[in-house]
Amino acid sequence: MLKTLQKSLPQDKDFPERTFRVQMLQRVLNGTLYDELPHAFHEEKTDADEYVPLRDRRPCVKTNLCRTVVDDSVALLFAEGHFPSVEIEGADRKAALAKLLKEIRLNEVMINAATRGSVGSVAVQFKVLQKRVFLDVLDTDYLTPKWNPEAPDTLLSVTEKYKVKGSALAEQGYTIKTDELGASFWFQRVWDENAETWFTPWKVADENQTPVVDNGKTVKHELGFVPIVWIRNLPGGDAVDGLPTFPNEAIETQIEIDYQLSQAGRGLKYTSDPTLLIKEPAFGGEGPTVKGAANAIKVSENGDAKLLEINGTGAAAVLEYVKHLREIALETMHGNRTSPEKMATAQSGRAMEMMQMGLVWLADRLRISYGEYAILEIVSMIAKASKKFKLTFKNGEKVGDFDPAKDASLRWPAWHAPTVSDLQTMANTLRTLCDAGLMSRETAIKVLADAYDIEDAAAEKALADADMAERNADAQKKVAINE
Repeated sequence: MLKTLQKSLPQDKDFPERTFRVQMLQRVLNGTLYDELPHAFHEEKTDADEYVPLRDRRPCVKTNLCRTVVDDSVALLFAEGHFPSVEIEGADRKAALAKLLKEIRLNEVMINAATRGSVGSVAVQFKVLQKRVFLDVLDTDYLTPKWNPEAPDTLLSVTEKYKVKGSALAEQGYTIKTDELGASFWFQRVWDENAETWFTPWKVADENQTPVVDNGKTVKHELGFVPIVWIRNLPGGDAVDGLPTFPNEAIETQIEIDYQLSQAGRGLKYTSDPTLLIKEPAFGGEGPTVKGAANAIKVSENGDAKLLEINGTGAAAVLEYVKHLREIALETMHGNRTSPEKMATAQSGRAMEMMQMGLVWLADRLRISYGEYAILEIVSMIAKASKKFKLTFKNGEKVGDFDPAKDASLRWPAWHAPTVSDLQTMANTLRTLCDAGLMSRETAIKVLADAYDIEDAAAEKALADADMAERNADAQKKVAINE
């Protein structure tokens, strides 16, 4: 059914096949996969009294199970309480970086990027405007990256090219002739290590037209690197796109679920309004027969009248079938298959992790692309930009500079918040390790930092040491007084 739906989607042959594939996956993610179908599900016949096949109807029930798995995995990846902290050397530099990442709303940006990038890839644009850092998330259906052949993980440039109507260009301030407002134009811009180069739009019909640089809109950023973080979703795929979060098998199953539930709803409507069948000869007054207890139907000796009803076994069978389809789709995408109805009591964090193991594995793989690569790449760009510009916070305070050569790392929290018993067990274990000299107290505080919302482990250790010293001093005073 997926291939049948793809035939109904518009495909511009001037773009590569990848563009169509990414846009199809975007339709699945946004719930607009059926928008091109001409008929609603209840439209069984056209105005010409021709039967409308199911493949030409939009389902009236849309589960969008693929989006559900994407939202669940992104929530487990970057929601509040799951977002990693960036570890760098120096308490002051670490505090300044943490403040800057909050100001640029890195958490919100990465949630947006991981959601939109579930189709295979996404790009995060890095900008420095008025000495302040900004991030913007870009879809990649019209973007083409070019990698350095001698350093395949380094971008040489990223090109954006798509079609736009002349009327839209006129609204943006371009000078477009009146008779060309309905014509299609190419829009193009290129990011490289020195500039964001804009080109003057040219008509699609002018096949031999050479793009001309628009010097008025071109921006010379001179950062020394391409200000784009290109993120491939899941390991696999190719040099441009990773594997999508929802494969074609899951999309096929979602489509089957949508149509089955739509058909089941159609059957239930027929059940609540049974068809009246009258076998002639019969009479009961003039005009059409009105069903109801107040209207009797009189039939002759050879006549008959009955209601054609549908029992509920068909709908129950459909629901059972849909239940199994949902399990198959979630298993294919490694989604959350845990049923809240089967959880009688609160579960420990480890138990919740085991019950959601498929979803945890999915989020764990996403950490590679969006965390260990993307976030650290953004931090590296901030460090490099701080060497060229005197970066400031929104209030005008100076950010300071960071050394891009210093190693940065991420500290991820636990998948699920620990319960009181989990915290007690953890505290006993850490105490045993510290007493045995196998772990420092600062490392133990780092382990507990996420559970107790401790931002600076070193500062917390200093406070704990001071508190312990004060308690020891009070204890010694009491001993001296008793003696």
